[in-house]
Formats: sequence, structure tokens, C-alpha cells
Amino acid sequence: MKLSDFKLDVPKKLISLYPTDNRDESRLMVVHRKTGEIEHRLFKDIIEYFGEGDVFVMNDTKVFPARLYGNKEKTGAKIEVFLLRELNPDLRLWDVLVDPARKIRVGNKLYFGDSDLVAEVIDNTTSRGRTIRFLFDGSDEEFYKTIDTLGETPLLKEFIERKVEPEDRERYQTIFAKNVGAVAAPTAGLHFTPHLLKRLELKGVSVSPITLHVGLGTFRQVDVEDLTKHKMDSENYDIPERTVELVNEALDNKKRVVAVGTTTLKTVESSVTANGRLKLSSGWTDKFIIPPYEFKIANSLITNFHLPESTLLMTAAAFGGYDLIMKAYKEAVKEKYRFFSYGDAMLIL
Repeated sequence: MKLSDFKLDVPKKLISLYPTDNRDESRLMVVHRKTGEIEHRLFKDIIEYFGEGDVFVMNDTKVFPARLYGNKEKTGAKIEVFLLRELNPDLRLWDVLVDPARKIRVGNKLYFGDSDLVAEVIDNTTSRGRTIRFLFDGSDEEFYKTIDTLGETPLLKEFIERKVEPEDRERYQTIFAKNVGAVAAPTAGLHFTPHLLKRLELKGVSVSPITLHVGLGTFRQVDVEDLTKHKMDSENYDIPERTVELVNEALDNKKRVVAVGTTTLKTVESSVTANGRLKLSSGWTDKFIIPPYEFKIANSLITNFHLPESTLLMTAAAFGGYDLIMKAYKEAVKEKYRFFSYGDAMLIL
């Protein structure tokens, strides 16, 4: 398929700047692949579609406050440093993006607030990318605590055009977030509450985790018309044994296996046995799912409303069927659903 196949007119006013007051009261569009029917519900109604033996697979990655603001030595120029991934914990080496990049060269030092945290630029990786080494005398625990204190919730400012607020620390995190390492939230999971999870449990639905540390590559603009030439950034994942057991049991019993989010979908589809079952694994995946694609593990998907020409929309269209999902998106615009990270949700059955 081509990039232009995923063009869509989404008015800027539909990109949600804030989440709903209550997580599970976002709107929910339910798309039935077999019949083409589209329903309009609330997210908490999702419980009506599942029952005994079904499995929800959730991404338990935890977002860390990846955006830091520092000052360049000598000039004092303000520099934004976005932490992408830790390369070497012992040496405190990180891949980062810097802005404005033209001011940052190898050998420059950056100072962060009134803290003892200093970083030295040791390599250029891309036009905006740098490798930096943090110079910090304290323990690892003190280092990460300093990052947590100084860092800002990494909302994608290109799309959510407002200042980050203290409430974002909690709302831009799923309630089941556990393993620190993401620079963006697995947003389909933001709609769940403890009460809703309890209600699912009482219906006999299992909830089981995978971990995929979401990177900015997921949101990187596709700049090639031929989608087969687009290369995804690699992201680290882990699939625990208990999840493998629950998912495969559900598949054997012809039950629902629900991927909560495209990050979860990508993870389980990256680890499939020859006979179409989930396998225990961990490592890195750069899987890019576009139509047409034969899914082996998940048979239901919960996902947010994504931006036009995004890899996330392409993956949702692969799962739901291109024509049906594009029709659903046009209806979402007409019905004024809220888009992007803090927006509404879609359930594809």
C-alpha cells in the first residue's frame, strides 16, 4: 500500500489536549469486521463484549519523564534534551534528541538546573540525535531519582499543543504501568480503571502483561510513498511465560485474545510459533504491520484514534480491514470523536 492511501482530513480541533475526567468514560467506537456494523458506546461498556476464558493482553511499560531542560556551558543557551534510550547504565550513556540541535556539538557540556547533573556530548547520531554521557557522582538510585525530579512528562508537543501540567504525570500513565522504559504511553491502556479491570475479572476474563518500551519511532513521520521501504525503529520487548500460557489456552479454546493497543499487537505478532501460537521470548522488534497482513495471535484489538498517515493507523487498518477502518475514521470525524493520545478508543472485533 501507499502512504497516500492513509490521507484523511482530521480537523485540528479533534486532537484532544486533555483526557476525559474519568478514564473509562471516553467514547468507544465498536467495529465489527464480519458485518461491517459500527456502534457508538462508552469505554466502560467494553465489558459487554467479553466473557469467560477471554484474555486481555496489556502493555505494562512505564513512561519516564524523558524531557529535560539544560543550559549549555559558557553561553547559558537553553537546550531541550529528550532521552530516547539508555545505551550503557554503567557509563550512563544515552541516545537523545536535542533542540536546537545546531547549537550542540561534540564536546559541549550541559548543566541541568541547580542539580549536580551534567552531561557531555560525545557523538552526533542524526541531525537532531546525539549520544551523551551523564556525569554524576551519586548512586544509580540517586541518578534515576534526579532524572525523575528534573524530567517532564514526554507529551508529544507537535500534536498536543499546550504546556505539560502536573496532572499529566498520572494521566499519561496506565494504571498497570510497571516496567520503566517508555518515552510515550501505550495509549489504548489509558482508558482502564481498577473498577473496570475488577469487573472483567468477575466475568472470567484474564488480564495478562507484555512489555514493549514505546519509542519515538512509533510516531516518526513516514516519508516514503512505498510503505515497504519504511523502516521502523527497534523497540525492546518481553513476553512472560504466564501470558504465553493464557493466550495459547484461549486460542486453543477459540476464545478472544484482545491486544490492548498496537504496541501489544506488534509484540505478540513478533513472537509466533510455526503452528500459530505465542512463544516465550524477549529482545528487540522493528515489526511494521500494514495491510494486507494475516494475524496469528490477536483476534480483537483496542486502539485509540490515530493521526492520518501514521504507522499506528496503518496497523489498525491491517487488523480491521483497510476499507472498513477508513470508513470508521471518516465516521469518527463526522461524529467528533477525540483523536490521539488523550482521545477516544476503538474496539475492533
